[in-house]
This record gives sequence, structure tokens and C-alpha cells, in this order.
Amino acid sequence: MTAPIPRDIPDLPAIPGKPALKPSPVPATAVVTPVRRPAAAAFRLLVALAATAGVTLEVLLGDPSRTLGYFAIQSNILLALVMALSARRAWTASRPLPGAVLGATLLYVVIGALVQHLLLANEASPFSLTGEAAAPTGWQALAHHTLHTVTPIAAVLDWLLLTAPGRLHLRQASTWLLYPLAYLAFSLTRGELLLPGTADRYLYPFLDVDQDGYKKVLGNALLLGLSFYALAILLVALDHARPNPLRHPWKTGFRL
Repeated sequence: MTAPIPRDIPDLPAIPGKPALKPSPVPATAVVTPVRRPAAAAFRLLVALAATAGVTLEVLLGDPSRTLGYFAIQSNILLALVMALSARRAWTASRPLPGAVLGATLLYVVIGALVQHLLLANEASPFSLTGEAAAPTGWQALAHHTLHTVTPIAAVLDWLLLTAPGRLHLRQASTWLLYPLAYLAFSLTRGELLLPGTADRYLYPFLDVDQDGYKKVLGNALLLGLSFYALAILLVALDHARPNPLRHPWKTGFRL
């Protein structure tokens, strides 16, 4: 037979220490009221239209098979897509695009601008361009400055003024370099497939195997790759150090 159940249950001893609440599995976006941002949507749509217009002009004024091979053209195509999607999400109060996508896009357009202004358009650079490529005129000049100056600056302003900080992480920096590495393979493969003596066989002078050979070209690529990685780390550091322009309670702090 079982023992009878006592009528009075003795008091249980108090649990030592202060009880800690477990973290809620509910994301912040489920409890924070979504906010439409029409000004951000309008700005991003303008950036997307500017990048699209610049790429379209470059394609119409030149050889599409050559024009679409430039890094700056490809990065601006990506910028147009990302800005259009970001504009839609800001207008509909949806969650923003992942920080890894925004950081990669920003890095690529900034790389295109820096390569153009510091290496190709700089007379003191050993890779400076000459002739019409160095100083385009007319519609070509408009498209050139739009893609190498206007849209990169607009992308940086969107990141600084319209994007919450703390969304880029150091572990993403090395992943972002996969595209420049793939572009290097594309550029060298393209040069090998074209006949020797073909105009613009190699689209960038620092990747010109005919002139410098593979040893020097790969050395140039290594130095540029290290510079791009340093730039990516700088963007991550700035993203965690800059103030929050949106004044939302985003969680900040440097994370690996």
C-alpha cells in the first residue's frame, strides 16, 4: 500500500540568487512596429536609376561584349539591383536586405571608384590610361563620371545616413573577396581566348599579360587583393564605430 498524502506540504527552501530571465526566441522585428521610410526609398530608387542609366549609356556607346566585362560596370549593375530592392523594402516597411549583401555591394562600387581615380585616371600611376580612355567626352564622359563618381558616393551616403550600423561582421570580409578573385580568373581567361593583338584584350593595364607577363600580373593582383581586404576590414570597423542615423534600438558592438 502507498503512504497517505500529507495534508500540509512543508515550505520549500528559497532558491538562492536572483532568478534570470531566459532570452526570448521572438525576434525584435516581431514586436517593433515596422516603419515606412519614403525618403530612403526615393533616394535609393534614384541611385538605382542613375546606375542603370550609366550602364545603359556605356553599353549603347561601346561594344557590349567589352563594356560588360569591366569591374565597375558589373559592380554598378549589382548596385542598381540592390538599391532597387532596398527601396522597395524601405517603402513597404519590410526587413532590410542582409548586411553581407549591402557590405559586399558597397565594397565593390568603392573598389571600382578607387581603381579608376587612383590608378587609371592618375597621371602619376604606372597604370594610368591615355587618349580617349583617360578623358572621355560627351555622353561617354557623363556615363563615365556617373559610374565612377556619382553612384559610389551615393552608395557611401546611403550606408552612412540611411542604414543602421553594426550589421557588417569581420568574418564576411574574406567572403567578399571571392568576387574580385573570380573577376581575376575571368579577365585572364578572356585574354587567353581572344587572339593576340585584339584591342582591349586585357581590360585593365595592371592585368595585361601581353605587356607584363603572368608573374607581374599575379603580383599586381596580390597587392590589389590585400588592399581590397584592408578596405573591407576598414568598412567593418567603421560600421561598428559610426553612430546610428536611424535612432532605432539596434544591437551594436563589434562581433567576429
